[in-house]
Amino acid sequence: MSKQIIEKIKEIKEKIKAIILVHNYQLPEIQDIADFIGDSLELSRKAAQTDAKVIVFCGVHFMAETAKILSPDKIVLMPDINAGCPMADMIDVEKVKKLKKEHPNAKVVSYVNTTADVKAESDICCTSANAIKIINSITDKEIIFLPDKYLGDYVSKQTSKNLLLCNGYCPTHIKILAEDIKRKKQKHPYAEVIVHPECTPEVIALSDKVLSTTGMLKYAKQSKAKEIIVGTEVGIVYRLKKENPDKIFYPASELAICPNMKKNTLEKVLWALEEIYPVRKETIVKHEIKVDEKIRQKAKDAIDKMLQFSRID
Repeated sequence: MSKQIIEKIKEIKEKIKAIILVHNYQLPEIQDIADFIGDSLELSRKAAQTDAKVIVFCGVHFMAETAKILSPDKIVLMPDINAGCPMADMIDVEKVKKLKKEHPNAKVVSYVNTTADVKAESDICCTSANAIKIINSITDKEIIFLPDKYLGDYVSKQTSKNLLLCNGYCPTHIKILAEDIKRKKQKHPYAEVIVHPECTPEVIALSDKVLSTTGMLKYAKQSKAKEIIVGTEVGIVYRLKKENPDKIFYPASELAICPNMKKNTLEKVLWALEEIYPVRKETIVKHEIKVDEKIRQKAKDAIDKMLQFSRID
């Protein structure tokens, strides 16, 4: 059945000039059908450079919004429109406006893991890979960092800058406990420990390297270690193993599973494509992502400012 679904996906893709973007945390079978696989912003930038007319984004809602921000003339579809991000939902426009009113001279830095309208209220965006560079580039005394308090805490310590943090966090990364790292390290004493900066300070303190998902993939290829404990969402382990068959990877915690990332399936990818092919008379496409043009322009400004300061690796 899966083979038939994949063939049908390929068939429709070619007919409507579609590309499939897949985040590193997606299910293995979704990763295997990707045209591009990677981090959310990296994927959106690659898609913008193609002549594709349709983008199918296998990730969560804010990622598909970012693709639309950078590719306004392309149709952006999500296989499961309800695949959201709890951390992104922990900050909204009203909260941002309130913070800006309380700190009128502060610069607002938003993690890319935010909604389009929050990005639009921000001065500049950042990724987990370039957050330190971005914060170091800001000379203002007050900086509001949204929404992840753990990423913000890590960046603050690396830059010696006092950031005004919100109470946001990733429910998946906080499932990784210091006890998990200690237990895995005891079991695999020669393994290196790499963790994502969305992890808690206690987990970060036990790591050898703190890296974004793209950073993890690059580091795994370069590292001389034959065993690596991976402190992020378990989905990335599939790609790590695939790209480094000579190394062994252990998830720091088997509980670090993002249920929203796992909502996308092969069937849903096909259904999303079938919804616009053949062309139907209905104007409402339930899988389509749209962003108000005024919000899109302002959000794009915040992303563009980030790209001026930091090359995305």
